[in-house]
Amino acid sequence: MTFDSEQKALITKINKLKKAKNAIILAHNYQRPEIYEIADFIGDSLELCKAAEKTNAKIILFCGVNFMAESAAILNPDKKVIVPYLDAGCAMADMVTARGLKEFKKKHPKAAVVCYVNSSADVKAEADILCTSSNAVRVVKSLKEKEIIFVPDKNLADYVQKQVPNKKIIPWEGFCPVHHSLTKEYLMDVKKSYPKAKILAHPECRPEVLKMADHISSTSGMIGCARADKAKEFFVLTECGMTERLMRELPDKKFYGLCNMCFDMKKNTLPAVLDCLQTEKPVVRVDKKVALKAGKAFDRMFKVL
Repeated sequence: MTFDSEQKALITKINKLKKAKNAIILAHNYQRPEIYEIADFIGDSLELCKAAEKTNAKIILFCGVNFMAESAAILNPDKKVIVPYLDAGCAMADMVTARGLKEFKKKHPKAAVVCYVNSSADVKAEADILCTSSNAVRVVKSLKEKEIIFVPDKNLADYVQKQVPNKKIIPWEGFCPVHHSLTKEYLMDVKKSYPKAKILAHPECRPEVLKMADHISSTSGMIGCARADKAKEFFVLTECGMTERLMRELPDKKFYGLCNMCFDMKKNTLPAVLDCLQTEKPVVRVDKKVALKAGKAFDRMFKVL
């Protein structure tokens, strides 16, 4: 990736300033390529929060969406968490509310609640345990309950159900618009256009799409899949930013991807990051009671890992 003189100047300025302020920058895999150049850690949301726990930084600047920054604040209560845009949201996370989940739980009193980390802090606080796309199966298997409420992604819930058939998964009817928009017909066209390419799919995709994939993996897991597979070409079924990340990590292989973009992920720009770092605002705050309850759900998940 090449950058113009203005971008190079901003990258240099941000990298100097974060050192002076004892700050770290966390960048999700879906960020713009230039954001990778200022990041101390690049990965999926939970991977980034755990990386932050291991540093002595006083400030965490999170380049992702709001639920990720909330998680960072919950797991790093002694650090200041800031974001360029507080309104960088997630359509899937917005499909479930704490109030709605409380009512749903009343209808299934015997069920444990597994909450995907792609959700708000308020929703996490109503869960028994959290999960990621890579450990969801392990988390569900670890529970003694036979009925599991799974929020908010119905596609990930379906994927887990197929892996854990001895339990009843009760899905919340949420989904990621970027992944859910992909159809079997679309993938059939992809296979015709890229006959040599292996298919890397995120488990947030529809069941019929996952059935046709060569590898099903979280965003960070896709790097390992592509590295281990002897194939030289891959088509990536997730947000377009992941294709940039894969090309950066494995330049000897070819990666093709979607035009599907998460506009909230792409809100973060170098000028916005610089302004955020200079002002140390906006600050991400999570209600203490909510943070305490959500923190317990995090802890239960970590014990399964």
